[in-house]
Amino acid sequence: MKKGYLYILLSTLLFSSMEVALKCVTGQFGALQITFLRFLIGSIVLLPPAIRGIRRKKTRLHSGDFAFFALTGFLCVVVSMILYQLAIVYSQASLVAVLFSCNPIFVVLFAWPILHEKIYRHTIYSLIVSFAGILVIINPAHMAGNGLGIALTILSAVTFALYGVTGRKRSERYGGFALTCFSFLFGSAELLLLIIVSRIGVISTFFTQAGLSAFADVPIFQGISLATLPSLLYIGVCVTGFGYAFYFLAMEATSAATASLVFFIKPILAPILALLFLHEPITVSMAVGILLILAGSLVSLLGGLRLKKASLEKSTDPIP
Repeated sequence: MKKGYLYILLSTLLFSSMEVALKCVTGQFGALQITFLRFLIGSIVLLPPAIRGIRRKKTRLHSGDFAFFALTGFLCVVVSMILYQLAIVYSQASLVAVLFSCNPIFVVLFAWPILHEKIYRHTIYSLIVSFAGILVIINPAHMAGNGLGIALTILSAVTFALYGVTGRKRSERYGGFALTCFSFLFGSAELLLLIIVSRIGVISTFFTQAGLSAFADVPIFQGISLATLPSLLYIGVCVTGFGYAFYFLAMEATSAATASLVFFIKPILAPILALLFLHEPITVSMAVGILLILAGSLVSLLGGLRLKKASLEKSTDPIP
């Protein structure tokens, strides 16, 4: 159990530094380029434990499994993470970190129609309080200049939640390591294909004239040097690779509910790191919004634990 909490601490520190690290390389790598590189590197880091997990489960992968990884990879890497990286370009790292941490809210909304999971009273209370926190943070009356970044972050969180819910359908079959690793790997391959297409003259010109230069003539290795390599390796190996590895190890050593502490601490720690390294201020509205989001998450966690306890007590009742 002590080892499990160490894994939680390590994954929390790595995940909380993600937005700050990505913000620091914004001028060195393009949005699509850094997304491709970090998920390719991350998938390579996760590959050994993913293969071990597949072998342990004695799962044989077929064409349908690869098609599923292509779908989850597209949702996660190509859609959600490109939106996420663009959000970091156009907004503060602390704002992106806190708003993206709300993706479990959208998981609940997608899990009801897709997985037919019940929505309990405590879930509704959690959603209301968390949405209130989001509204306080984005402050609709004074969001001029931040509107694009906020919209991109919320869209990224929504699509990441859809990826999470879609992945749940087969998570038991593959295991967390394998599902994440192969989704990252297939998503990186799909993104590489888009990058290659973006370098075709006609398409590059179209995106440039449409004001979408981030999608035109995207480089692959440009910008990698001795000066930028440490940052790239930290983002790819540590944050994207080891961050997820420690998170899944934490779930194995403790439980999914205990490992979710990572997403309770990140909305607090990430703005502090952004303040220290990027000098981004923590406003009153940000602080109040964070407290509301944490309160909403706590309502959901405690409600879930009560349901689990009641279910266990019911299952251990003596047979009349």
